[in-house]
Amino acid sequence: MSVIYIALPIALLLATLAVIGFVWSVREGQLDDLETPAVRILEDDKVKPKR
Repeated sequence: MSVIYIALPIALLLATLAVIGFVWSVREGQLDDLETPAVRILEDDKVKPKR
């Protein structure tokens, strides 16, 4: 039963850090465009002309 006195504060701390990280990423705009980076890898690169 005494483990709850250690586990509960650690769990609350980790949950708080996760929420702070999520709010920070939303404010920085990291979740604004979720489709373009996934599609960008499928586009062809421009081919340089040979001399």
